[in-house]
Amino acid sequence: MSLLSARLVALGLLLAAASADATVVHEHDELEATLDAPFHAASDDARAIGVQLLYPGRAGVAVAWQLRLFAPDGKLQRSWNGQALAGNQRRRLDLDWDGRDAAGSRLAGGLYRLEFAAAVGSAQDLQTALAAQAAPAAIARASDLVLEDWNIAVGAPPRAALPADFRPLPSAATELGIAVPSGDARYAIHYGNLHSQTNHSDGGGDLSTCNNAETPQAGTFGPSDAYAYAQAHGLDFLLASEHNHMYDRSTGTNANASQQYALNLYQSGLDAAAAYSTAHPGFLALYGMEWGVTTNGGHLNIIGSEALYGWEYNSSNQLIGSFYTPKSDYAALYTFMRGQQVLGQFNHPASSGQFVVDGNAVGYSADGDEVMVLSEVLNSSAFSVATDESETSRSSYESVWKKMLERGYHVAPASNQDNHCANWGASYGNRTALLIPQGQPLTRASLREALQARRVFATMDKTAQILFTSGERLMGQRFANDGTLALRVDYASTRGRTASQVQIYEGVPGRNGTVTLAASTAQPTLNPAAGEHFYYAKITQDDGALLWSAPLWVTQLPPGERIFADGFR
Repeated sequence: MSLLSARLVALGLLLAAASADATVVHEHDELEATLDAPFHAASDDARAIGVQLLYPGRAGVAVAWQLRLFAPDGKLQRSWNGQALAGNQRRRLDLDWDGRDAAGSRLAGGLYRLEFAAAVGSAQDLQTALAAQAAPAAIARASDLVLEDWNIAVGAPPRAALPADFRPLPSAATELGIAVPSGDARYAIHYGNLHSQTNHSDGGGDLSTCNNAETPQAGTFGPSDAYAYAQAHGLDFLLASEHNHMYDRSTGTNANASQQYALNLYQSGLDAAAAYSTAHPGFLALYGMEWGVTTNGGHLNIIGSEALYGWEYNSSNQLIGSFYTPKSDYAALYTFMRGQQVLGQFNHPASSGQFVVDGNAVGYSADGDEVMVLSEVLNSSAFSVATDESETSRSSYESVWKKMLERGYHVAPASNQDNHCANWGASYGNRTALLIPQGQPLTRASLREALQARRVFATMDKTAQILFTSGERLMGQRFANDGTLALRVDYASTRGRTASQVQIYEGVPGRNGTVTLAASTAQPTLNPAAGEHFYYAKITQDDGALLWSAPLWVTQLPPGERIFADGFR
């Protein structure tokens, strides 16, 4: 080979490498757009509303956004829109609202709804993405799309009527300085966080320098540090959910990765969780993996796995993991998870383009329905460094949860923090809450049983609780009903908060339609049509914090069919 040819070959290799690097998709390469809308106004109902934009690992990403204000009766009152550039540093756009409608008139008092949408691209791209949401299989992801709904109070917030005979459930009493209400209920509430990272993947960043994901295994703090921090800040449980494809010490594929290193690291996490739980009764330390990638994939937590799942191989053709699970093949993953008897949680789910099964985004599978027990409805910012629960950047995924329920998934809501910096559970006061039978300790077994039963609620306030029942049937249950359906929503707060709004939503599993508001009272009696239904309750507190119950799944019998104590007749 001539010297010139050799140089051309070398140049070609360099260009190919540069091209490959340019197409690498980083793990958090997605739009984070959130709305910071004060629930209360300072005066005259005027307030500053913030649109916060972040696109980790990128710069100069064009984003279009729109904000619409709806009255309590659902009528549009005012709208705003704009375009901005997002990048690796969080950007805030301030919108000064005068508290009036589009005509300049004062608004009547009540709870109003802000509907926020943002997408990568132009204003037309945003409208195209919004229109695609009406399709049953909204797969195309030409742009990231964010959809959020938040309530705000105009005037003094109302006070919702609630059952007067409710005796709040006791908590696990790990919230220091908070009185535990007395009661004779069958369950105790345990509050925690089922989504966080440490230096076993791209988390554990020191608070003084953390503003993004860490290089895998380069963070300062590991699982044991996370458990100690979470317990000290009042959590009853914490899951260190490490990215499954970063055990090769990279965010891409590392040809020089050591299989044994990856297996040893995962086992050390399991050992750390077991040791911490044993040494600290009353706190449950959990270790697992966050499986998948965000682009053309979707993140989900795998809870209870004793082995690492992966799809990457090193140059010696060794799998970086114990079991091979094809990348982005969710149908195959669900089937494998079912065989392994593990459980899952959908993490910060996107409204389109993720969790594809049989060509459908958020596609249904029977195996998936068996193993997926939770779906996040709220996350605080993954890269928050707040340690006093003051984080204002929070993402809502309730709209995607509704889509999952309509697909046919039996998933309860979760509210986590996705902590990557060393502030596990402290960035905000939100929690995922589990109902464990009174007298039983919180263990891996009792947590698994509660998750399988969907005895769960999600809350933005760690001192509040919501219960949703129908007679003796508790949220999470599936049952047949004849005649009218009596529902009940109970709420309590140990710091004196009150409920401003009660809402009960209804949908049909497998319909792939729209979830609708069924009632705005705490004790409605409904007349469902024959067939399958689900219902869930939502509370808006007088400070704007939200609580979501797990659904009740109801099979409504046709007229003439009755339920007797010994079954159907």
